Amino acid sequence: MRTAIERFIEYLRVERNASPLTLKSYEEDLIALVLYLEEVEERPVKIVEVTTLSLRRFIAQLQEEGYAKSTISRKLACLRSCFRFAVREGWIEANIAKPLRNPRAGRKLPHFLSAEEIAKLLESPPSTTSSGLRDRAILETMYSSGLRVSELVGLGLEDIDFPAGLIRVRGKGRKERLSPLGSYAQKALKKWIAKRKPDPKAGEDHTSAVFLNRFGRRLTSRSVGRMLEKCLKQCGLDQRTSPHTLRHSFATHLLDRGADIRSVQELLGHKSLITTQIYTHVSTTRLREVYETAHPRAG
Repeated sequence: MRTAIERFIEYLRVERNASPLTLKSYEEDLIALVLYLEEVEERPVKIVEVTTLSLRRFIAQLQEEGYAKSTISRKLACLRSCFRFAVREGWIEANIAKPLRNPRAGRKLPHFLSAEEIAKLLESPPSTTSSGLRDRAILETMYSSGLRVSELVGLGLEDIDFPAGLIRVRGKGRKERLSPLGSYAQKALKKWIAKRKPDPKAGEDHTSAVFLNRFGRRLTSRSVGRMLEKCLKQCGLDQRTSPHTLRHSFATHLLDRGADIRSVQELLGHKSLITTQIYTHVSTTRLREVYETAHPRAG
């Protein structure tokens, strides 16, 4: 097995022109496999004796030792490459590492703000200036309707139905949906719309836009991001917060207060329920924290 590894590393160096770092990491990964097999078998192991099952057990041990999923995936790539080379050289008949699958990458739980933090953020823009009224309307609308920032800046005046308390949203893939508009968002929007001054020379796409920049033209997603950064500094809130955080907070707060996941899926405009389910993990985590803190026999 060790001789096969030497041949493989030489092949990478000469024929594939691999970098010194790649050669070093591949050799270390393969020697680690050899040491594992020799410990299990209590003897030197030939490459023809290695099986898919023994590779699975090697990977399982790496997982037990706490290796990161990305590291394990890299080691699997090394094994597949090595045993593919062994097939080419005629040492084995099939690539025994090919059936091995990379560990599924865990999805990071979305960052969201508490209801108290949201309230602090929404109240941060001043109500005494035109830009302040606009910024408050932006934040209120995003949180009230769970909008993506691209959906927000794409809103037109014709998309708002104040009597019905609804807005028409154009989501991904040009799919349209109706989203509810809460009373606070409606109030903030009405105040901003009364003050907005579109540039009459800018064209209909700009003059019909709900949210305008200081030149009277449609606001961009990046401008919303910069505005939020400014508000976060004023409030002293987590700088990881992005426009999408308001959407995460919207979904999390709904589920925390008893909304069913199918309804939240529709409100977010998710095509698949799987995408929405990440928020149930957030809610479950919070429930567990509350339980362990409050229950007298939880610990």
